Amino acid sequence: MTYPITPGSPGMSGNYIPEIWSGKTLVKFYNSTVFAAIANTDYEGEIKDRGDKVIIRTVPDIVINEYVIDQELTYTKPEASTVELLIDKGFYYAFPVNDVEKKQADIKYVEDWTKDAGQQLGIRTDKLILSDVYADADSDNVGLTAGKESHSYNMGVTGTPRETTKVNILDIITDISTVLDEQDGIPDDNRWAVFPSAFCGLIKKSDLQDASFSGDARSSLKTNGKYGEHISGLMIHKSNNLTKTTDGANTVFNCIAGHISAITFAAQLTKNEVVDNPKDFGQLQRGLEVFGYNVNKGTSLVHYYGYKG
Repeated sequence: MTYPITPGSPGMSGNYIPEIWSGKTLVKFYNSTVFAAIANTDYEGEIKDRGDKVIIRTVPDIVINEYVIDQELTYTKPEASTVELLIDKGFYYAFPVNDVEKKQADIKYVEDWTKDAGQQLGIRTDKLILSDVYADADSDNVGLTAGKESHSYNMGVTGTPRETTKVNILDIITDISTVLDEQDGIPDDNRWAVFPSAFCGLIKKSDLQDASFSGDARSSLKTNGKYGEHISGLMIHKSNNLTKTTDGANTVFNCIAGHISAITFAAQLTKNEVVDNPKDFGQLQRGLEVFGYNVNKGTSLVHYYGYKG
């Protein structure tokens, strides 16, 4: 579309007024990714060095018996279980780069495209992880009666999601934290929760005045996508990659929370390479991300199923 002109006046655009191609590209925005912040990568180095699978040993439960004087002791050999972390998923990108076009271009578009590909790989990985792991939360950390000890916390369930409002959002976060507390031995540090933008907006509107929630008397809400250093012991992450579904008349989000021990992630053979194009003058740019993830501790993972009220 050319610049507007007075009716009847001859248009000069395309004749005397040349097209101008900017030497810059329009800034592109991306969904934030959270998997790198909520998952541990303790075993990534071993997988990169040795293969596509690692066997993770777990510490066995030692049997404790009551003792009375002169009794014969009973010995029970500990049985350690194992968990397999498989590198069984992958995403790639691939595009051609023509020598003539690259020479004549007034911007470094290959670098821009490669950067975009890296961002898109992260987003696809994030969406896949977030859409899958919530199903592996421990049975005491889900549903209408969550809580290993009290069974009194509503995390929502299909058909009966929990309404989430600016009035109760802090109570919900505290309930999630308490569900984790009722699981034995989960450390207080490195706990997190992932909520959609709609819920994080409710946090902003809530009565978050008590510094004990955020641990920061200066400002209860941050601006970098993390809402409070701690809200009831949880680092809050915002993500538009959470799985949502329609339940009745409501759009419901499958939110997750937990401790960094819950999810293990590892990437292997991540490549970004250029090879000659056998069918044209130029190169083929391509990249590969091969990865795996696993819920190693379902007891450290909470599934919250709620909708914005």
